[in-house]
Amino acid sequence: MKVSIFITCVCDIISSDVGKNTVELLERFGCEVDFPELQTCCGQPAYNSGYEKKSKEAMIQMMKAFKDSEYVVAPSGSCVAMLHEYPHVFASEPEWKEAAEDLASKSYELTQFFVDVLEVVDVGSKFQGSATLHPSCHMTRLLGVRQAPQLMLEQVKGLELIELPLKEDCCGFGGTFAVKNAAISEEMVKEKACHVVETKADYLIGGDMGCLMNIGGRLSRDEQPVKVVHISEILNTY
Repeated sequence: MKVSIFITCVCDIISSDVGKNTVELLERFGCEVDFPELQTCCGQPAYNSGYEKKSKEAMIQMMKAFKDSEYVVAPSGSCVAMLHEYPHVFASEPEWKEAAEDLASKSYELTQFFVDVLEVVDVGSKFQGSATLHPSCHMTRLLGVRQAPQLMLEQVKGLELIELPLKEDCCGFGGTFAVKNAAISEEMVKEKACHVVETKADYLIGGDMGCLMNIGGRLSRDEQPVKVVHISEILNTY
């Protein structure tokens, strides 16, 4: 099975280990992994800010980059959800409509790909400690991936999972929302961080680095010792 990695902007620039863990996980289960170098931003920040015309330039570049891919996998539910929006964006443009539908149909978030395509829930990982899981808004509400991260973490030997109170509440990041509505975003992440601390977990796990950076920043400013990790790191520890 051939899999193309969509690394996403945040993982490429800030959290390169997430990409490394993603590749190693896929290769352990027999996937032939490649990295199309033509890939760029999925266009989400511009699109969500109302700049549809400019965002389409990035989207077209992404469709070109992954044109020949069998599967496209990314360590981000938010960015994959944006790829799934392409058919709507290009619905009235025959030149790109088919390419948009093709990319959306073969694009998966990492845990979604393992559970739904590879049909693997237990990757044989081991991790000592207690953790709580933050299910990001875009992954759950837009992409519809609600169970896969939890199912895979439940199989990790040595990991104690603790339910996060009001787990479906937004952390306040929302991409450009945190910039345009900073005061509201700050209050939202304060509340989220309080719920994380309430669990007394050693680790906060998530599948979207944007959310993790936001919550991690708040925890750090509050001098809380909770460590923030992407789910790929937990799954790739054995």
